[in-house]
Amino acid sequence: MNLHVDRAKTAVLVMDYQQAIVGMVAASEQAPLLERARSVLDAARAASIPVIYVVIGFRPGYPDISPNNAAFGTVLKTGAFTLGDPKADVHPGVSPQSGDLTVVKKRVSAFAGSDLEVVLRSKGIDTLVLMGIATSGVVLSTVRQAADGDYKLVVLSDCCADRDPEVHRCLIEKVFPRQATIMSGEEFRKGL
Repeated sequence: MNLHVDRAKTAVLVMDYQQAIVGMVAASEQAPLLERARSVLDAARAASIPVIYVVIGFRPGYPDISPNNAAFGTVLKTGAFTLGDPKADVHPGVSPQSGDLTVVKKRVSAFAGSDLEVVLRSKGIDTLVLMGIATSGVVLSTVRQAADGDYKLVVLSDCCADRDPEVHRCLIEKVFPRQATIMSGEEFRKGL
């Protein structure tokens, strides 16, 4: 697959690769997923493509979560994902490096409650390369919102994961191709 990437206008988004969320991936899949992601990140950095980590994080006491929110209301009872919680840290297998940025979001999409849009516009970014956990969560929500924001999108199919392999397959093969270019991490690296 041929890929033309304008490096000056492209960013790689590493979404929800946090300790607790990586832990939701089948144990046998975690190491290969992290290795593929790390290879993409190394290649992006070598090509001077910005790497932006998007993480979910809340203030102590959760003033930023409504009990009416079905997805995040359960977090109120767990004590998870407050800033400074080690389980909310980026997994050490794909740790941020010097020069990488981190954006904190408050909902499922990478854009929801974060300053991601400001960062992207400030850097003149119009193309997003997406990897994330879960395919049916942050990846789906971000693809939809980014497409509506007129970004060009690339989804790295084997750098995304979901608890349900069939949902992952359906999104990658049938839903995302309507709004994004789908490729493997290796295809992306070779295209650079």
